[in-house]
Amino acid sequence: MENLIVTSSPHIRSTRTVKSIMGDVILALVPASILGVYYYGTHAALLIGVTIVAAMIAEALVQMIRKQPVTLHDLSAVVTGLILALNLPPSVPLWIGVVGAVFAIVIVKQLFGGLGQNFMNPAMAARVFLVISYPKLMSVFLEPMTHAVSGATPMALIKAGEMAALPNMMDSFIGKTAGTIGETSALALLAGGLYLIVRKVINWEIPVIYIGTTFVLTFLLGGMDVEFSLYSLLSGGLFLGGFYMLTDYSSSPISKTGKIIYAFGAGLLTVIIRLYGGYPEGVMFSILLMNVCTPMIERYAAPKVFGGAKK
Repeated sequence: MENLIVTSSPHIRSTRTVKSIMGDVILALVPASILGVYYYGTHAALLIGVTIVAAMIAEALVQMIRKQPVTLHDLSAVVTGLILALNLPPSVPLWIGVVGAVFAIVIVKQLFGGLGQNFMNPAMAARVFLVISYPKLMSVFLEPMTHAVSGATPMALIKAGEMAALPNMMDSFIGKTAGTIGETSALALLAGGLYLIVRKVINWEIPVIYIGTTFVLTFLLGGMDVEFSLYSLLSGGLFLGGFYMLTDYSSSPISKTGKIIYAFGAGLLTVIIRLYGGYPEGVMFSILLMNVCTPMIERYAAPKVFGGAKK
């Protein structure tokens, strides 16, 4: 009789590594990054670079202080810095990117144990921290190409009821509108998101249910106006949040039922904040609120253990 070797879980192995997954996320964000630099100029490129470098330095310093192996090679700090930079208005000074990156890495990620231990998305938590701490700087946006100062993003115009002042639908789709560096182009973000789904880096359930829920509820609660619903779909970072932040492995459910509840809840909160709250945008707050709810969702949505008793 052969001797059986029992090892600890997980028993399912994969050739995918953290580095390869993060590399795919970076590739998926390249189109949105290129368009952001094209629309908003050199300062946007510098802001992206500075934020990424600050995230990498913060991660390396914390790991050295804690006498842990420095894991910059896994590219997770690069992804955090890149996503955060794409969530910043192109007009903010470079030090805002540094402050946000340090907060994301040190407070949200490393303080809770590092990669895979953070209970909320570090980049989104950093954006909320910056919005609350520096509201004036974080609410000044630029018009693409002209770089003229504009405080009115499409979502702000929708909130104010100024539908006539909105850009045309195609400009909203390709990203030729005021907003953060990487949130305006639904086309670029959708292309990157589909790449991640094809590569099986993320599952389709969370982004599709989240975006679909937001569209349907906006239509039902916003006056049954298709144009209004489409503008709400294409504006405000819905695609950036749905494909790249709501799907964060460590802060989202792993069960199929949990993913459905999680994505629907995020969509519901986004619509409630947009239509009835004081902020024109609800993506960032909805993501963090559902991140916090993930443990409870997992507890009640977990599949039955194999061999469980019948009802």
